[in-house]
Amino acid sequence: MKYQLKIIIGSTRPTRKGPIVADWFLEIAKQHSDFEIELLDLKEINLPFMDEPEHPRLQKYTKAHTKKWSKTIDIADAFVIVTPEYNYGYPATLKNALDYLSVEWGEKPMAFVSYGGVSGGTRAVQDLKLPVTTLGMMPLPQAVNIPFFTQFINENDVFEANAPLEKSANLMLNSLKKWTKALKNMRENAGE
Repeated sequence: MKYQLKIIIGSTRPTRKGPIVADWFLEIAKQHSDFEIELLDLKEINLPFMDEPEHPRLQKYTKAHTKKWSKTIDIADAFVIVTPEYNYGYPATLKNALDYLSVEWGEKPMAFVSYGGVSGGTRAVQDLKLPVTTLGMMPLPQAVNIPFFTQFINENDVFEANAPLEKSANLMLNSLKKWTKALKNMRENAGE
């Protein structure tokens, strides 16, 4: 059985490096054959700031973009967020994407690939864990944190990771597989 993994690019800035980091991580994730992977770019998805009249937990969506986002997230078994750190936090567009839905996120694991300066995006990840757990998700303690990330981007805008980053990505994906399997089993057997 293949698990549905959604990798979400959180930054939407015009000069962002998120897609470069996400492309590198995607290639590693593809080596983990238990996952069927879809890359979701919040810039391309372009959700407006929350514009639904009802609370997301009711799932009474009125907008086409919300219905499409709901379907995309609902079919997923696991998530990886690729995020920069902005002023000790994560991008507002990422918070907006999380807040659009409620039930669809529940009882699924969330892993993180973060990048930034000296902190490697760790403060953004810590900040993300509060809404992620509130939505009923399991944030993984294993993460990929990339400090001074621009040193890994070559002149062709390709991310060239070192061995420790590749090792952390594989360790995180191995852990994600375990959590995905356990939580999917829990969701499927909830009525027993």
